[in-house]
Amino acid sequence: MRAGDELAPLEVPITRTLIVAGAVASRDYQDVHHDAEAARAKGSPDIFMNILTTNGLVGRYITDHFGPGAVLRRVAIRLGAPNRPGDTMVLRGTVEEIDGDTAVVRVSGDNGIGRHVSGTVTVTVPGTGTGTGTGTGTGTGTVTVPTGREAR
Repeated sequence: MRAGDELAPLEVPITRTLIVAGAVASRDYQDVHHDAEAARAKGSPDIFMNILTTNGLVGRYITDHFGPGAVLRRVAIRLGAPNRPGDTMVLRGTVEEIDGDTAVVRVSGDNGIGRHVSGTVTVTVPGTGTGTGTGTGTGTGTVTVPTGREAR
C-alpha cells in the first residue's frame, strides 16, 4: 500500500431495515430514523440514516480492506446528503499517507442525490511495519444486511 492508492469501492444498498436497525443498535431513537410520517412532518421525504450507522459502515469499509488485524485509530467524518431507503451508497477511499504500520485514508460515500459522507480514517495494521498490509480490498463489494433470521 502506498500514498495515492485507491481502495476498491463498496456498494451499500440503503434499506429501511438498515436505517432502522442502525438507529436502534446505536440507541438513537429520534423519530426521523424510523417513522416516515414524523420524518415527513419535519421536512424529509422519508426516514434517513443516522451518523452512527454511517460511521460503522465507514469503519467496516476500512477494516474489510485492511483485514481483521486492522485497528481504527481515528474516524473523522461529516455528513452531507441523507441516505434514504431505496438508494445505494458507494464508499470509496484513497490512501493519503503512510507512517510505518499506520495509514490515513480519505473516504467518501455518494448516493443518488450527492455526497453522503466525507472524511478521513486513521488505521493501523499491526505487524506490517511499512503500511503495506495484505488487505482483502480487491474488486467491488456489496453489503448484505441480515434479516434477523441469520445467526451472527
